[in-house]
Amino acid sequence: MLIALSVLIVFLTALAAPVLGRYVGRAAGWPLAGALLAVAAIIASASSGGVREETLAWMPTLGVELSLRLDGLSLVFALLVLVIGAVVLAYSAGYLPHGRHSSFYGLMTLFAAAMLLLVLADDVVVLFVAWEATTLCSFFLIARSGAGGREPAIRTLLVTVLGGLALLSAAVVMAVGVGSTRISTILADGIWAEDAAFTATVAALLGIAAFTKSAQFPFQAWLPDSMVAITPVSAYLHAAAMVKAGIYLLFRFSPALAGVPLWSSLLVTAGLITAALGSIAALKRHDLKELLAYSTISQLGFLVAMIGVGTPEALAAAIVHTIAHALFKSSLFLAVGVIDHTVGTRDIRKLGGVGARMPVTATITILAAASMAGIPPLLGFVSKESLLDAFWEAPGAAWLGPMLAILIAVFAVFTFAYCARLVIGAFSSTADHPDSATPLQEASPLLWLPVALPAVAGLVLGLVPGALDGLVSGAATAASGTTVDKHLSLWHGVTPALILSVLVITAGVLMAVGRRRVDAVLQPLHWPWSGLAVVDSVRAGTERLGAWVGGLTATTSPRRHLLIPILCLLGLALAAGMGGLDLAERVTGPSTALDWGLLVLVLAGVAGAVASRTRITAVVVIGVVGFAITAWFYSLGAADVAMTQLLVEILTVVVMVLLLRRLPRTFAKQTRRGAIVPALIAVGAGIATTAAVMALTGRRSLSNAGDYYVREGESETGGANIVNTILVDFRALDTLGELTVLGIAGLTIVILLRVRRELDDRQPEPPIDRSQALADALANSVFTRTLTRLVGPLTVLLSVILLLRGHQEPGGGFIAALMGGAGFALLYLAAPTDDVARLRQPFLVLIGAGVLVATVTGLLGYLNGSFLATLHLYVGSLHLTSALLFDIGVYLAVIGVVLAAMNLLGLPRTPRPPLAEDATPAPAQPTEEEVARS
Repeated sequence: MLIALSVLIVFLTALAAPVLGRYVGRAAGWPLAGALLAVAAIIASASSGGVREETLAWMPTLGVELSLRLDGLSLVFALLVLVIGAVVLAYSAGYLPHGRHSSFYGLMTLFAAAMLLLVLADDVVVLFVAWEATTLCSFFLIARSGAGGREPAIRTLLVTVLGGLALLSAAVVMAVGVGSTRISTILADGIWAEDAAFTATVAALLGIAAFTKSAQFPFQAWLPDSMVAITPVSAYLHAAAMVKAGIYLLFRFSPALAGVPLWSSLLVTAGLITAALGSIAALKRHDLKELLAYSTISQLGFLVAMIGVGTPEALAAAIVHTIAHALFKSSLFLAVGVIDHTVGTRDIRKLGGVGARMPVTATITILAAASMAGIPPLLGFVSKESLLDAFWEAPGAAWLGPMLAILIAVFAVFTFAYCARLVIGAFSSTADHPDSATPLQEASPLLWLPVALPAVAGLVLGLVPGALDGLVSGAATAASGTTVDKHLSLWHGVTPALILSVLVITAGVLMAVGRRRVDAVLQPLHWPWSGLAVVDSVRAGTERLGAWVGGLTATTSPRRHLLIPILCLLGLALAAGMGGLDLAERVTGPSTALDWGLLVLVLAGVAGAVASRTRITAVVVIGVVGFAITAWFYSLGAADVAMTQLLVEILTVVVMVLLLRRLPRTFAKQTRRGAIVPALIAVGAGIATTAAVMALTGRRSLSNAGDYYVREGESETGGANIVNTILVDFRALDTLGELTVLGIAGLTIVILLRVRRELDDRQPEPPIDRSQALADALANSVFTRTLTRLVGPLTVLLSVILLLRGHQEPGGGFIAALMGGAGFALLYLAAPTDDVARLRQPFLVLIGAGVLVATVTGLLGYLNGSFLATLHLYVGSLHLTSALLFDIGVYLAVIGVVLAAMNLLGLPRTPRPPLAEDATPAPAQPTEEEVARS
């Protein structure tokens, strides 16, 4: 299980990275880099036996497995992800300022883990999950760049999420069409040749997904926009991570799609357009990092067009250029970071004489730039020769291949020119640079050494390119579906590719010499449109559409909120009545006197709610309805449901009381004429609901699923409480999803109430008349404080008991958390002031910890075969299961949400209001210590 072990190690490294970043600081980059290199060694050793496949159970009922496959293609990309990731992390140890860097190292290593899982995945569902994980990591890494990173991060997210949706659609189409989610099975299926509609649909969807990720026309604008991220992030995104995910996707599905007209024309056309746009835009840039960003777009265009050609030779050439690009682009980005870190600017109009004073950095940069320009004897020259050869031999009309090769050669001239612009702009000591007298010194070896490694590797592999023969041949074999035996060399004799290379270098030198004239021609040129403006326009239009749709029902009136669901209910009732219902025979079970008595209580509560004129009255009478329903559940034997209902009612009353102080005391007055229509709708809904209950209730016996839970629940899960076993065993994935939604709701509560409190700060609370008897909170809370001393510990004890016994008896994590929340509510109500009452437990930490514990419990299930599978442990005669850990996660998250609501709803508006003019001055408020003594 070496492949699964490799992925696990990187994910564990991602978990440890925030801790290292916090306590070790920026030096955490070194051990993290070592971990990635160790995994790279494991991957390389695992590949020695050829193709290797490993499968772990994940969602067996859906036929989805955690399938991993290590072949030649995934090996190349896995090594790029790990080795370049290690270089970037080692560089970060010298680049970042001293201090804590938990989020940076955590996100970077998680990015590496997601990318590794993506390139090793042999299941389209796993591929999609990893794909979206890289999207989220890039979003957060860009967003953490400060205030300027917010908008670029959002734009990047919007574009790449579009690609994620396209990939998801493609995955669904392939899974349905083939009947399997295994990528190797899908690629080997005959449907690609038999069903043209299937093939065209998948080709278009995969193309969109790859184009958004790899910044291909018309989705290229996000990549330069993301340059607000710090240098290590930019280097990793551009050299081995984000953009390479799209390239990998194109390679992976080439065996099935190479030669398909739509696929070939789409990739070649988009790639050539992107190469042209990127190279021309790079020649106009003065910022070195921005220049490199556009050069990445251009180089990726070469790769996409080459994959579109689709021949084994073309795919092998694209593999070579992928490796070369990762080496020279990572080195160049990191070198620009060294310059910016040392000089304080990346603008070539302000740099000057840096080469003489930073000779090591200059040498490294020139080496990497020469590789990107395609100058021998560097690996970039070998890859460029391979590209030109493959384009020259492209299938189709006799003139097509040479035309494509010449077109690529023209773009390669631009590549040479912008490489020269980068080197001359950064290191020239001519009069072009007025700041050449700025005192500088060479950067620390700890900073430039990681930069030198990929640049030197490009030189060594250029001199002995045969060292890559096995790697490239294996990758090209996997990408083409046919055996490829590639032999790389620096000299191939006089070929059309060599002649084109000589012409490219000659023309590139001429453009470099005449760079001022080139600038004079290019700088006035402006595109008639902006990709970023298009993204922003689409975003703004989507927001306007959402606001319009939301505005249809956006109101503070409960009647309008309820109108649509009530009308839908009436429509269903009308349709059922007109269509007739074929109902089963009624199951025996007559109503009892208790049922009718509880029904009377519910009717009384509803009538009281309708008649109430103040909000406090409505809260009280609605509580009557809730407690009557609780008693009804108990009478029917549903103890778990009844306990949940009871505790929810208690906490609802507490929360509503906290809300009442922020609302008007009475409801808005309603005219008789205005009440007629709502009354008719309400009566109609009541009649429809009553008729439905009377018609449908009691006409179904125990369902097949219910019968299975009753018969097999205890033997399958070890728990006798059917309700709890359904929640934490049989449908634990549903519960985990609901728990995550609950956590998001808790965060939403925090955000909304904090924003609301800022608004409330501008509207102080009305003054309190201290002459009233109830104004003395300390005196009026004696009874509650005394009761709390007795009931408080019992509530906590009962909460723990309910948690521990939930798998066998009525209880469980949710009920126990509600009981604990009721205890906290009692503590809150017993306090005489809001300052004393504040429950200082970190509710956000509790919410996060709850979701994390439940998720980790699910991962432990892999020890028993699949995610969230139950683990059993026997301590003597005591039978414990992992469901208890899952319930603890539920407990923590629910407690966190309850505390968030109480803390934030109970806090006063600030500033505190002055006393009313006719009020008696209040005594000093008691301290927390005085309250405790009392």
